[in-house]
Amino acid sequence: MFMIVFIFLLGTIMGSFYYVVGTRLPNHESLIKPRSHCTYCQHILKWYELIPIFSYLVLRGKCKNCHKKISKEYILYELLTGILFCVSYVKFGFQYEFFVSIILSSLVVLIFITDFKYMIILDSPLVIGGIFLFGLRIIYFGFENAILNLLWGFLTFLVMLFIGYIGTILFKREALGGGDIKFSFLLGMALGFKYAIMALLFSTFLALPYAVASMLLNKDKEVPFGPFLVSSAFIVYFFLDKFKFILNLF
Repeated sequence: MFMIVFIFLLGTIMGSFYYVVGTRLPNHESLIKPRSHCTYCQHILKWYELIPIFSYLVLRGKCKNCHKKISKEYILYELLTGILFCVSYVKFGFQYEFFVSIILSSLVVLIFITDFKYMIILDSPLVIGGIFLFGLRIIYFGFENAILNLLWGFLTFLVMLFIGYIGTILFKREALGGGDIKFSFLLGMALGFKYAIMALLFSTFLALPYAVASMLLNKDKEVPFGPFLVSSAFIVYFFLDKFKFILNLF
């Protein structure tokens, strides 16, 4: 029980950090300066105002200085990261799959923030995630296996690049963003080629209701595909045994 609580708290701390990354880097702002502050009155937050979830609840979602409302996104992403970290530990324990799940969880949060808010998937989290996945593969399975994993990532990347190319021809506009295509490399590394393709297919079903609603409400609005792609990656990885059963049916 102690470990679950610890991992949840760690997740909320990381979620708070991811929100800073996801809102500052797309705007070309430093992660260090200025320090965490109220976006209305520029009040520099004290340490006790930065405790994930707890500070938000104690302050009743308002700035201590100017009493303006703090965005609910802070507590939502802190909670989401904490929950994803927790379920990863409960499902896998401390082993290889847990660490891969943590990487995917982190990318879920970051891509949700940046793609929904700014229609962009940052390169730096993808690069860092890829390095971690490659390093984990070396530690647990050896260098040759890690190189093979890179091959799965590259093949998935090529498939996604081809899908994007065909989509651009059919719809006369860019069908997939560069970040979606780059993320597919990590998708192949995390899941292997067969399950990565399944995740790509599954992501289209996840995105379909949102895409239809967006077209009906605002025909000119672009649909961010990244959140559905990374959610699909996490779901397929988390329920890999169920998807393996589906794959065996064919």
